[in-house]
Amino acid sequence: MDPNELAQRGFRFALSLTHDAARAEDLLHDAWVSLLRGGGPWSVGYLYPTIRNRFIDLCRREGRIVFEPLDDGDDPPAPQVADEEFALRNGALAAALGELRPEERAAMYLSAVDGLTAAQIAELFGWSRGGVLSLVHRARAKLRASLNGHKEAGA
Repeated sequence: MDPNELAQRGFRFALSLTHDAARAEDLLHDAWVSLLRGGGPWSVGYLYPTIRNRFIDLCRREGRIVFEPLDDGDDPPAPQVADEEFALRNGALAAALGELRPEERAAMYLSAVDGLTAAQIAELFGWSRGGVLSLVHRARAKLRASLNGHKEAGA
């Protein structure tokens, strides 16, 4: 696989876990360095589990260490979106995805975006096929409930 395509896929996967572009870049870089040091093969089968493991390590570390921001707290202005309805739906989807557990987001991403089967996802992470199917089913149900609730509240 082309290294650029592999990096793009890895970034999208990391973004699906973190929901933050900067954290996703850091996660991808850590995983990339780990693969370089280990001389591992350059494939999705090695990159995705490495990203996932780094993400778990990051979550554990953040739970133990309190980080204080160095900036003054001023947020940059939000970009203007021409279609407000699209922005509302996109924001609702992002919020609904943010409510999922990381395992559910990972399974959903790999299933919906990368088009992997439950067996392929299970093989990547050492999960059972039934466990993957359950994660995807629960994630879809949570997304559906969240988006339907948002639709009713906005109507």
